[in-house]
Formats: sequence, structure tokens, C-alpha cells
Amino acid sequence: MSAQASAMPCQLFDADENDADIGATVREIAELYLADDIPWTVGYSGGKDSTATLQLVWLALRHVGAGRAKKPVHVISTDTLVENPVVAAWVGGSLDKMRQAAAAEGLPITPHKLTPELSDSFWVNLIGKGYPAPRQKFRWCTERLKIRPAHRFISSMVDKHGETLLVLGTRKAESAARARNMARREQGRVRDKISPNGSLANSFIYTPIEDWGNDDVWAFLLDSPNPWGHDNHHLFAMYKGASPDNECPMVVGSGTPSCGDSRFGCWVCTLVEKDKSMQAMVSNNEDKKWMLPLLKIRSEIDFRAMSAENGDRRLRDYRRMNGQVQLYNGRVIPGPYKQAFREHLLYLVLETQAHVRETGPEYVRDLSLIQLAELEEIRRIWVVEKHEIEDNLPRIYAAATGEEYPGGRMSDDAPFGVEEMNLLRKICGEDRGRYELARELLSVSGQQPTGKRYGVFKLLESAVGRHLHDDEDDALAAVQERENARSDAREARKATVRLV
Repeated sequence: MSAQASAMPCQLFDADENDADIGATVREIAELYLADDIPWTVGYSGGKDSTATLQLVWLALRHVGAGRAKKPVHVISTDTLVENPVVAAWVGGSLDKMRQAAAAEGLPITPHKLTPELSDSFWVNLIGKGYPAPRQKFRWCTERLKIRPAHRFISSMVDKHGETLLVLGTRKAESAARARNMARREQGRVRDKISPNGSLANSFIYTPIEDWGNDDVWAFLLDSPNPWGHDNHHLFAMYKGASPDNECPMVVGSGTPSCGDSRFGCWVCTLVEKDKSMQAMVSNNEDKKWMLPLLKIRSEIDFRAMSAENGDRRLRDYRRMNGQVQLYNGRVIPGPYKQAFREHLLYLVLETQAHVRETGPEYVRDLSLIQLAELEEIRRIWVVEKHEIEDNLPRIYAAATGEEYPGGRMSDDAPFGVEEMNLLRKICGEDRGRYELARELLSVSGQQPTGKRYGVFKLLESAVGRHLHDDEDDALAAVQERENARSDAREARKATVRLV
């Protein structure tokens, strides 16, 4: 891309210059491709920037020719399993067409759909473990859902080939933060538009459209046929439908607004105050009304809407994941979601999934908002790790969907059924803490193999330790008393030292 084009990105695709500028970019990519044997990995989200980047790479391989294009180009798309369903369907269809088109043209392009490990999935962490909905000070989702799957794939390329080049559609015009990050990477550049990947050794990042603006991207996509057969005009319409004003005026100059700033992501995302793209889709498209229940689920976990002062504290245990009680500024730090709220969320997700499958359009009739493997892992966490031996998940599934739970049995010799747990609950009365302690003691005892009771007393002692307090106020008073005692002891030691 010429210096003049970089300086005036909005004029990059004037009619007389379009072919020349695109041709120069394609030749740049082709020359880089032929320069060595390092395999390429192209990041593809299905959005406009990654689509434009992949199209350029595809055109470069055509320019090289099937006979010389031997080096593998892996296209990776990360499915977080909680993507906007409309976008997920678009990406899935795109990957299928991509695979067929590459084979037909004899190009070494291989698409891969990456997913998070089961233990990292959103629902396993939120509903299973009880992690509170992501927030800026506890942003546990991005690493697990997006970064780790991509890093695993890129690391496998490095392990196999020694190096890899990661091609991304990152642009400086996306945001000020993105521009700053790219500027920092430029300091270690090995050549124009290629920077070391600070996250992974022996991998480099190539950003061929880093100087393009939103209008440049759309002009290229709408003027150039998609090489794997997906219609970019449909992509444009999807962005348009996700724009609050349902408008995407074509580019006539730098002052013309564009729908290019619309962003798609996880439909459960609570890192943003509102999912404007999904709300706009529902408002602007009658055939997208089936997504309304998804917005309801998101509102259920949006801690901002619960209380301006306390957020989701009332829904969370006063103990941390390890059972300890900790203070910050004189207040108990809340832990994971309580059992009742986790069960409520699971019911809501399953009920919504059943509703969408029954009433939604054809392409979401087999939509899985939550996978069976996730349900099985959630069930295991509840029963084995959290000692919720009522084993309520199958009953919640049946109540929410009207169908029998398709998963397997937890154990054929489980000593306590519904009647026994109801009796225990009745005996404990209103004392929830006593019921949970008795339940955990029964669970710990039942999990120990017959004849192998070593360590069981330590586990039982630990269980009792987690249930020492009646409630949060009692825990707060006990922790404060303990802290005061420690403070007094420190002062006493200081006084003794001074006397000596």
C-alpha cells in the first residue's frame, strides 16, 4: 500500500485507483508468501476486517498459482459457543464453502473451527462453578474462550514447523487502544507490517490492512466478489441490521458515517453495558424476534441492572471458591453464585433453547445454547465438587424442555435419592447452613472408596470448617475478631521489642 494511500485512507478506493492499490497489496502478500516455508495462520471471525484480509490472501494465492502455492494456509475461527447465533451460522456456512472452494481451486487453504476446552466454557464456569458474570475487574472469559484456543493452535504450528506467521485483519482505525497496541508492536518489527507476537515465541503477526479505514474495507468487499462464494452484500446487510439506526450509507468522504463500527460478539457478554448489535438486530428485523429470550438471559446475569450499590452480592455466597471468608475495606468479598441462582440460570437457558428450536427459523432448529458435554460437566461439578447430591440437573432439564435428560447416570449406587434429601431438608428446617453441612458430610463420606478411608477425617474436618458461620454477618464478625486479635498480637510483640 502506497504512502499516499496510507495518508489518505478514505480516498484509497477511488474508481481509477482501486485495481492498482488492491493489486499492489495482493502482490505484497504473494511475495511474502513465497519468501520462505513458514506456514501461515489467518484469523477469521466472519466480520468485515477478517473477511477482507482473508480475501486478499486468497487472491494472493491465486496470483501465485496453484502450482507454486504449496505452503499451508490455516484459517482459524474461534467459536466461543456463546457467539451471536446469527453470526455463528454465517461463520459456519462460510467455513464450509471455504473448504469446498479451496479444494476446487487446488489451493492449500484449510479452515479450522476452534472451541474452548470443556473446563473453560462459559456455562461450565458460570453455571457449573458459579463464577460471577464477567466484569472489568474479573474478566475471566476472554482468556478462556478466545485466547487459549487460538494459542493452542498456533503453538502446535510452532511445535511442528518451528515458526508460524499469523495474519490478522487488525486496523489502527478500529480504536485508539488498538492503534496504541499496534504502535508498541511496531517497535520490534522485522519488516513492514510484520511484528513479533509478544504472546507466543517464534510466531509473527502480519497486518496487511492496518492502515485501512472502515470505508476502505467496505468498498473492497462490495466491489470484489468473495472468492469462496459467500455473498459480501449479505455481510453488509448483517452489519446494517445490527446498526441502531438500521442505516449504512455508502462512502462519499471522510465525514460520511458508516455501519462499519458495528461489533458482534458473545450474546452473553456483560463487559459492555448493552449488546447494541443484538438489540438492533431484534428491533430492525422481524425475522430476528426469536432472539428476544436471549436478551432476557443476558439481563439476568447483568450485575449492573441488579443494584447500583450491591450488584449481584445477594446471589453470591459469602465464602470464596475455596470456602474461605475474606474481607476488603471491611466488607466480605462475595464468592460464587449460590445454588438456587445457578439452577435458575440453567432452567432459563434450557427453556430458551427449547423455545428457539420450536419457534425459530429453520437455521436455528438445532441450535444448542448449551452443549450436552457442558451439561454433563456442570452436573459433575455440582454433585462431586459442590456436594449438591440432590443431583437436580436431570430434573431441571426435564422441567425446562419437556424431555428426558439425555445424559448418563452419575452413579448406580448413589445412597441418597429425592426422598432421602427431602427428609434431610425437613429435619434441618429453616437452617440452610445445617442442611448444607449435613449434605457435604454425607457426600464426602460417600465419595470415599470402601476400604480406602485414608484422609477422610481431614476432608470431614475441612467440610465442617466451611460451615462454621451461620450467615455473612456472623462470618464478618468472626473474621473481624480474628483480625483484631492478630493486630493486638502484633502490637504486643512491638511493645516487647521496645522494652527489650
